[in-house]
Amino acid sequence: MTKLSQAIALATAMTAGLVGTTTAQAEVEVSASASVANMYLWRGTDLGAQGVPAISGDLSVSSGGVYGGVWTSSGDSSAGQEYDLYVGYGMETGDVALDISYWSYIYPGDEGDDIADLHEIVASAAYKGASLGVYYNIDQDEDEGTDYIYTTLGYGMDKFSATYGMTTYSDTEDADYAHLDLSYAYNDNISFTLSQVVSSDVDEEDGGPDRSPKVVVSYSLPIEL
Repeated sequence: MTKLSQAIALATAMTAGLVGTTTAQAEVEVSASASVANMYLWRGTDLGAQGVPAISGDLSVSSGGVYGGVWTSSGDSSAGQEYDLYVGYGMETGDVALDISYWSYIYPGDEGDDIADLHEIVASAAYKGASLGVYYNIDQDEDEGTDYIYTTLGYGMDKFSATYGMTTYSDTEDADYAHLDLSYAYNDNISFTLSQVVSSDVDEEDGGPDRSPKVVVSYSLPIEL
């Protein structure tokens, strides 16, 4: 399997994949949350078995712009259980926010046949409601299908946000593709996302990404520590 689909997204701030922890406070802050969604959406693709919800949780620690934590999910239909470790640094100056982080995507149940752990360096910049994120997979391997860079462009206003994500492979045999996500945060807990693959070098019947529109409903709840 290749994790080239948000999403997951991870659930990451304004995009399918954009981590936005930037704090100037010197004291240590610890936070946690749990969430459930009707599907595991990762970069425009539903990774889970059809009709099976995705359950996830996270625990993070931050201080003075430095942060780290763990995010875990019930996983997708190919890889099973997943947990992600991350560490990074974010800063703000005026209306500009900058962030760089390291992510390790780990699959404890993987026997090493088709699914490999992945590691990404993520750099992002935001200005007011606009954002740019670049996800570079440091395990570049054409044979494993991990020779890619994922880029996001996002914009958010009030409860609405839009994200355009592009996956680009260095190996032309793999399918470059792009997706568009439109999201609405009903409140602090409930959100809705409409995701659509808008372009692909390979048709769906030839192994390209699923082009059917996807509607994701998620509910998240902070955990008091």
